[in-house]
Amino acid sequence: MINLENRQVILASRSPRRKELLEGLGLKFEVRTKDTDETYPSELSVEEVAGYISEKKAKAFKGEILDEEVIISSDTIVVLEGCILGKPSDHAEAKEMLKKLSGKSHQVFTAITIMDNQHIETHTDVAKVFFKELTDADISYYVDRFSPLDKAGAYGIQEWIGFVAVERIEGSFFTVMGLPVHLVYSKLRNWRL
Repeated sequence: MINLENRQVILASRSPRRKELLEGLGLKFEVRTKDTDETYPSELSVEEVAGYISEKKAKAFKGEILDEEVIISSDTIVVLEGCILGKPSDHAEAKEMLKKLSGKSHQVFTAITIMDNQHIETHTDVAKVFFKELTDADISYYVDRFSPLDKAGAYGIQEWIGFVAVERIEGSFFTVMGLPVHLVYSKLRNWRL
């Protein structure tokens, strides 16, 4: 059980999936966001990118949060054969990404940052996802009906594509969905009150 009686938790994300997952922990929180540049230095390893961007999203609130407020931010990236697949710019790029993922395994890195006026912590979780072979018809059906342009790697595991394409996962389903709630829970439970 998380006891943050005297703290106001703020989820710094527009993602309805992250909101739903945080609600699942039974936390009271509000959503507050800031537009944040999600670029990162090219010298970062793929393992560091999600943490860097997540921390950037939290630090956008620096100087604006009250003493009782705790910010939670997050970022997710998809990595295939050492290359980051970001959010597709259009349907054609989304279909191309899914063709690349078809029949292969890839990694999903999701980082969380927890910050108040005194402290900041960033933690990253990783899951390995195994996709079955997808037909062009499968890919077109998904992209045309679900328009996954707001999702890293052009897919949401909680949607139709996850039902038909994901053969197995090594790691947390929720990390792939966009918020490793087990990490959020363990870090908030021990947060400096």
